[in-house]
Amino acid sequence: MTLSVAFLGNDPWSVASLEAIAGDPDLDVDLVVTNPPMPAGRGSPLRPTAVADAATRLGLPLMEADGVRAGAGLDALHDAEPDVVVVVAYGELLTREVLELAPHGALNVHFSLLPRWRGAAPVQHALIAGDERTGVTIMRMDEGLDTGPILNQLEADIRPEDDAGTLGARLAHLGGMLLVGVLRRLPEEHLPARVQDERGVTWAPRIGPDERRLDWTAAADELVRRVRALAPQPGAVTSFRAETLKVLSAGVAHDLRPAPGTPGTIEAADDRGVLVATGSGGLRLVEVAPAGRKRMRAADWARGARFSPGESLG
Repeated sequence: MTLSVAFLGNDPWSVASLEAIAGDPDLDVDLVVTNPPMPAGRGSPLRPTAVADAATRLGLPLMEADGVRAGAGLDALHDAEPDVVVVVAYGELLTREVLELAPHGALNVHFSLLPRWRGAAPVQHALIAGDERTGVTIMRMDEGLDTGPILNQLEADIRPEDDAGTLGARLAHLGGMLLVGVLRRLPEEHLPARVQDERGVTWAPRIGPDERRLDWTAAADELVRRVRALAPQPGAVTSFRAETLKVLSAGVAHDLRPAPGTPGTIEAADDRGVLVATGSGGLRLVEVAPAGRKRMRAADWARGARFSPGESLG
């Protein structure tokens, strides 16, 4: 039996699930709904979402609409008459009407081991917290925020070299595989659903501009985790000579002298990067992006900056 799917997604991490569904002979994508093109980049040309690009490449029916709570997006969902609605990084709470529109309801791919890290930024918060493991959850959606019963989960290690980009991409790939397995079982089997344990709930709200700024009074390992959580986009930020500096890769430095300077002070620079004092230990900037410039090695930035003694970041 072929299962018809309506897919809702916006993010690059949504694409792996869409590709996995489209590549399965027992699954038909009858509709893809994503946001309309938005201004982006130099000159602000309109740019389609990653999901729109993928749907076009795969030859799938596409609707670019401002959500599915009402209007054209909702009408398109009704017209498609899907067996199931799949939601991956879509960013909109669904109404009861949408949740109950398809016979098999609505399923969500969430990039954490729920109930840990409910919310919009589970990958980033797992890195900030220093978690050693995370994973992917396939959940039957209800009207709450990531509160629905769990249909399946898959664990994954967080590697020491991971940032949000590498970890998110890996989880997106695992999520696509896990999702297809669940979808293939929907028509013929009653899938056991596990209610989430509210005692294990943690929250992962969207990270705002203020949370991107590095507080040099924090410990070096804490700052490194924040850099990893925000890379490659939008990037952790600090300032240097009154201009914004993005910090895109950093590590804990174990060679800072026993009596470091004031947090934020630039202590040294060499081919390994730029050594900065923190509230506890030293941090080595490895890759940065100065205002108006592309990502570069911190060592190359330092050679052009020609630091004066006692200069600092902040």
